[in-house]
Amino acid sequence: MRQVERAIFDLRRGLPVLVRASHGDVMVHPLEGCDDEALAALHAFSGNQPALALTRHRLSRLGIDFEPRVGLVPIDPADRANEVIAWASAEEQRFSLENRPLTANDGSVAALDLMRIGLLIPAAIVASVSDGKRAQVEALVAEGTVLAVAAEQIAAYSETRSHFLKRTSDAEIPLSHAERARFVMFREADGMREHIAIIIGKPEEWNDAVPVRLHSACLTGDLFGSLRCDCGEQLRESVRTIDERGGGVLLYLAQEGRGIGLANKLRAYTLQDGGLDTVDADQVLGFGEDERTYGVALEMLEQLDITRIELLTNNPEKIAAMDQGGVEVVNRRGVYGKLTKQNRRYLDAKAKRAGHWLEEVLNEGESGPVTPLKRPMAR
Repeated sequence: MRQVERAIFDLRRGLPVLVRASHGDVMVHPLEGCDDEALAALHAFSGNQPALALTRHRLSRLGIDFEPRVGLVPIDPADRANEVIAWASAEEQRFSLENRPLTANDGSVAALDLMRIGLLIPAAIVASVSDGKRAQVEALVAEGTVLAVAAEQIAAYSETRSHFLKRTSDAEIPLSHAERARFVMFREADGMREHIAIIIGKPEEWNDAVPVRLHSACLTGDLFGSLRCDCGEQLRESVRTIDERGGGVLLYLAQEGRGIGLANKLRAYTLQDGGLDTVDADQVLGFGEDERTYGVALEMLEQLDITRIELLTNNPEKIAAMDQGGVEVVNRRGVYGKLTKQNRRYLDAKAKRAGHWLEEVLNEGESGPVTPLKRPMAR
């Protein structure tokens, strides 16, 4: 696990790493921070011409259907780094038929997993290490110039990091909508992310089905009151509702921007200003419509001994995740913010493209009642 964390640290600094994989070692440089010197170095170190690794979501936005998770687009030796970056992130770019992407090997797939873990744009410059350059690359690894990490370690990291949450600290913090509140901090094993369980009321006085809200962090909405979303109002309404229902838990999850991170969320906002909806903007960057997972939430509920819940959500994926994780969702309660001219398009996209239950707020109806529980299928 430490090798993966060190690799993420290097990538976020704009340094290349070596991914060891069954189909051959791959030199990897993040798209972010790539320049002409980095392109030339990757070519020189590997002995092969670099390629651009892109997700199938990004390839779809480029006008091509691609079933594998990751595709490789060759980079012409005459291409400059700024041209590659611009092409990889252009909103209206299209493939020419002769540039059909190749299916990436396991090393390049692992490279994009590293980008996601590090909250970087899910695109990378990759180059397979040739036999003639292998000794030189191994010398760079031995002297510590380049860090090597195995593809298997990256896969294991992605699968297990939510299963080793450590409860680190807690404190009583009275809130404006819930005076009896305790904040409990959980830290992931790698130390990179921290999540908070807000315990409202006394557990011994809770209902059999504990009111629970899974709230993904939104700096712009929760803290600054952004009008582009309804997150801040949902957060405060959830706290108030849980308190009124005798207490329960709000899990504040470090999954900014539906799991893409704050930097990418701001990039997506800029694309939305050009006319895209929230789903299309994320896909231009290379992300799926929702990159969040809920293993952390399930682990937090397990540590809090909660197995039956009333879930405060408009998102069918959260219900499916709880069901699959062994937490019984007895019923669902909608939680809404105000509809504004700034967030209507955002909410409309969530309803029409992600299946969120937002009819009441989009139709300007009454909010808040318990609705019959529907069992969605998780993707």
